[in-house]
Amino acid sequence: MSDSLKHECGIALIRLKKPLEFFKEKYGTSLYPLNKLYLLMEKQHNRGQDGAGVAVLKQTVEPGHPYIFRHRSHESNPLPIIFDEIFKEIRNSGFIDPQTSTENPTIEYKYVPYLGDVYLGHLRYGTYGTKGIHSCHPFIRQSNWKTKNLILAGNFNMTNNDELFQKLISIGQHPRNTTDTVTVLERLGHSLDEEVEKLYTQLREKGLNQEHINEEIFNKLELEEILKSAVPEFDGGYAIAGILGDGDSFVIRDPNGIRPAHWFENDELVVVTSERPPIKTAFDVDYKNIKEVEPGTALIISKTGETRTIRLLPERKRTSCSFERIYFSRGTDTDIYQERKMLGKLLLPQILKSIEGDIEKTVFSYIPNTAEVAFFGLMSSVHDYLNDFKKDKILQGSLDPQQLTQLLSIRPRAEKIAVKDAKLRTFITSDEQRSDLVSHVYDTTYGVIKSHEDNLVIIDDSIVRGTTLKNSILRILDRLKPKKIIVVSSAPQIRYPDCYGIDMSKLNDFIAFRAAIALLKDNHQEALMEEVYIKCKKALESKSDINHVREIYDQFTDEQISVKIAQMLKSDLIKAEVDVIYQTIENLHLACPEHSGDWYFTGNYPTQGGNRVANQSFINYYEGNNKRAY
Repeated sequence: MSDSLKHECGIALIRLKKPLEFFKEKYGTSLYPLNKLYLLMEKQHNRGQDGAGVAVLKQTVEPGHPYIFRHRSHESNPLPIIFDEIFKEIRNSGFIDPQTSTENPTIEYKYVPYLGDVYLGHLRYGTYGTKGIHSCHPFIRQSNWKTKNLILAGNFNMTNNDELFQKLISIGQHPRNTTDTVTVLERLGHSLDEEVEKLYTQLREKGLNQEHINEEIFNKLELEEILKSAVPEFDGGYAIAGILGDGDSFVIRDPNGIRPAHWFENDELVVVTSERPPIKTAFDVDYKNIKEVEPGTALIISKTGETRTIRLLPERKRTSCSFERIYFSRGTDTDIYQERKMLGKLLLPQILKSIEGDIEKTVFSYIPNTAEVAFFGLMSSVHDYLNDFKKDKILQGSLDPQQLTQLLSIRPRAEKIAVKDAKLRTFITSDEQRSDLVSHVYDTTYGVIKSHEDNLVIIDDSIVRGTTLKNSILRILDRLKPKKIIVVSSAPQIRYPDCYGIDMSKLNDFIAFRAAIALLKDNHQEALMEEVYIKCKKALESKSDINHVREIYDQFTDEQISVKIAQMLKSDLIKAEVDVIYQTIENLHLACPEHSGDWYFTGNYPTQGGNRVANQSFINYYEGNNKRAY
């Protein structure tokens, strides 16, 4: 993605089903689960670079000994920093040296920090709120009552966070801030408190003494009731992992399946991650053995290590995030790899139209690096097209040997054109000078384009704001002197804000929206903006779930908007003709049939909160407020 875009976080949870002695004997070290947690997190580092955190819980320690440990960092490249500090604490305990084999896992479990039963890791991409250490997960809700402790980490955005916040106030709480992380933590924590206090009252009425009451609460506490009380109030996209102080663990997923979560279980452990490849890599298991946390359910891992799945919310239409398939998730997942190739293949008809079928005078390339797989798919489609073209010519039977040789020599021209350099520092300089420096973020390969003769097709995975294209990429590509530059997006036009985990909340950031507004002005339809503004205001007041921003786009075809985008990207400095091609919605669903969440392209939000965010975003634009819509 040529434009920087922040997105979903990553989670990794490990629940041991065997004692540390088992892992020491089988794998040679009690540090086995910590090493695996690091690997699971490292293989998901694409999901968060604003910070990271680790929490570990010891389930059976005597009172007076710490049993919850946490370390977080918001430094650059936080994972090595976190695990260096963890292993430093382990060494300083005097009971274990990570560089040598361990001696006594029973003693280590009792006295060594970060060796426990449940391990929870989180990688953060902040889409809302501050970016300091206090915004890094896991969060801990602490209590001297063991069962009232709650550790939480997740990949989520709640569209009804204001309502959740007010609910907490109405029950007498005083939340320390308004972020959805705190509201979710405190809402679940309130249900936990209620369940513990209900059991306490029941057991006390039976005449049990305090110590026995605590033991009985430990045995009788029902995680299912806690989750069923709180989760139905959540509106948004979420995959949330939690650990109670007694060792009960859970992962909950939103009923539309917007945010991903996968899990694997054997007789040694249970592991949950946001993506499948980390589990396959860390534990060398077949994909068929890695399950999905079903939408609207909770995967519960009991304090004894047993797993069960419970339904928290009725099934809804599955709208899993299609952006996960296009860009966010690692392409090493076998299904995602094939889907991205298909996204590239399906673009060829539009490209052929733009280049007027002239394959011989067209160079194909991609913008590194996330569009590479779609590029492979595109080139596969070009090869198939040429093979069919050659076969038809040969079957006509009218070629002499020289013509046949010339026909068979036609091959697609694929080159590595754009190379991203290390991030340039722009220092303190004028806007004009800074823009000039930014234009050199990418460098080009010279000598492969025939000046003023060749077309240049560049595929990217998506075009969001268009800023990097306009200020950098098109300028450096134009230096190669192609006749025409065709910028191709394997994703459709991004038109609407996201509110489920991606950092896209302002309509005016999207070049597709700016193009639609420009077309309204070109066609003297500015009055429609005020009409839509009034409708959006009324919709928010009446709590309507109609997305009125669609009316802006309904005035124009996709192709008209694409043409306008090309005009907006082409500055006077660009000599080549510029064309912009986007994936169609139909082809997106053809390539990614199991991930139909397309609200950023179509405005079809899976929850009412999404429509409210779209309307609020337009209100903010119309009023000139450059602020988030949620």
